[in-house]
Parts: sequence; C-alpha cells; structure tokens
Amino acid sequence: MREPGLRAAARVAAATGARLIAETFPSRLERGAGLPSVERMPYFPEHVLQTLGEVRWLVLAGAPDPVAFFAYPGLPSRLVPEGCEALVLAEPREDAAAGLEALADALGAPAQGAFAAPARPDPGDAALDPPSLGAALAAVQPEHAIVVEEAATSGGPWFGQAAGVPPHTYLGLTGGAIGEGLPVATGAALACPDRPVIAFQADGGGLYTLQSLWTQAREGLNVTTVICSNRAYRILQFELARAGVVEPGPKAASLTDLTHPEIDWVALARGFGVPGERVERTTDLVRAVERALAEPGPHLVEAVL
Repeated sequence: MREPGLRAAARVAAATGARLIAETFPSRLERGAGLPSVERMPYFPEHVLQTLGEVRWLVLAGAPDPVAFFAYPGLPSRLVPEGCEALVLAEPREDAAAGLEALADALGAPAQGAFAAPARPDPGDAALDPPSLGAALAAVQPEHAIVVEEAATSGGPWFGQAAGVPPHTYLGLTGGAIGEGLPVATGAALACPDRPVIAFQADGGGLYTLQSLWTQAREGLNVTTVICSNRAYRILQFELARAGVVEPGPKAASLTDLTHPEIDWVALARGFGVPGERVERTTDLVRAVERALAEPGPHLVEAVL
C-alpha cells in the first residue's frame, strides 16, 4: 500500500485488466494525484459479496482473506464468494511489493501508467454533512499531509473526494479499536515533525482518548483535529437498524445519543491547552483548517453536522 507496491500493482492491472482493491481499513495507504488509485473493500458483508460477485480469481498481495467486521445472522464470515478462488501472492508479513514487481515483470507489464490527475473538489458554501465535510477537507489538505481517519460514518465521502488532491498518507482504523485516531495522530506527528497531520475524528470515538490533546499541547505537535460532531454513535444506530431494531426504545436510543448533555469540544480542547473553534458551514471549515495549518502546534475544529 506504499508507493512501490502500488505502482507494481498498477503495472499488473494494466497488463491483465485486474481490479485493485484495498482492505476496508488499510493501516497505511499512500494516495493522491500521480499515484495509482485503489478502491476500498466495502464495510458491510453483503456489499463485499456484490463487489466480488463476478471475480473468478482473488490474488492476495499482503492481505488476508476478506472477512466480515462483525458476525451477522444469515451472512458468511469469510467473504470470498462461491466460484472464486483465492490465491496468495504474498502473506501479510512477506514482501508484497517485491512479489508484485516480479509478477509485473513476468507479465511484461509496462513500466508506468496513467494515474489520478490533480483535482480538488469545490465545497462551495453549504451546511456541513458528510459529503460537504469531505469535500471541504479535501479542498484544503496540504501536500504530504498525514490524514489519520477515524471518522466512522462521516468519513466515507472524503476518501473518494481526496483521490486527486496532492499526495498524502492515509492512516486508517485497524481492528475496530475505537478511539485510536487521536493517539495515532499524536504518534504520526512525533514520527514526522516536518509533515502536517490531520486527525479526521468522529466525536464518539474521540471521547475515548481525548487526553491525546494534552500530549499534543505539551509537545507542541502540528496536529489539526477535525471533529465530526454529529452528536451520536451513528455506526451503532446503523447496526441496530441492520439487526431489525428500526425504532429502538428510549433506553436503547439513549445509549447512542451524545446530546444529554451536549459536548462542548471547543471548551474541552482549550482545557487541554489546544486552541479550538466550532464551524457549521464548508467555507468556515476551510478557513478554520487553513488557519490551523498555518500556525505551529495543535488545533481543534469542531465541524457540526
């Protein structure tokens, strides 16, 4: 999922017509203009089965078999469809990039291909929702940024909208560890002090590890946190609906609600020594992120959805 492996995989795809698909939550992915574009495996198992429905050969290059994130009644856990054979080019701990290069050479694949052209979305001036939030962030994120995405249900549109922005590193949610986004952003800023880090963070998950802001302030780390403030554990609401609970009772509904009391993210950030502001429109988000990126040290922007 780093540049050498992506370029080798793109060579294989050019020679064979194969599709390039990443795991749903890759731990690290290099992407952006000038790099091969890779689609992500869907989250829900029925969508994975649709995506792989006509695939005859599934070549695993450093990835395990696709499996469901949770166990769902009536759906398989292993998501390789019937009639599809999984072939292992490289195990997860082997050198997948070298394997892909060797395969591309054996196929006589061309050395280069046509990759994503530079293109930033125009977020306009609109109220924030997941698509407009994703467009605004993609419109403003700088070259060589490290984007740590634990935005859950609010982050999906951003992934596609950022395909043609300047090259950047994507660090995803691994293993379903709720709250990993802010600590991972902290670690990324410590490891790469010369690169801007953007923590694209859901509000529910961010509450698990909010003390990361104090570390960022203490160490003067260049982390810009964008909180997707929908004031709910939205993914759990989706899962309840998928389990047949279309209208949860008051107690069940309260377990996924973050409004009693409403969380003041700006006050929390300032309490940890991090400047913060709240925005509700795309133009305000763009300006807030630009200001945060232009100033040294950590900042937080609460994007109200």
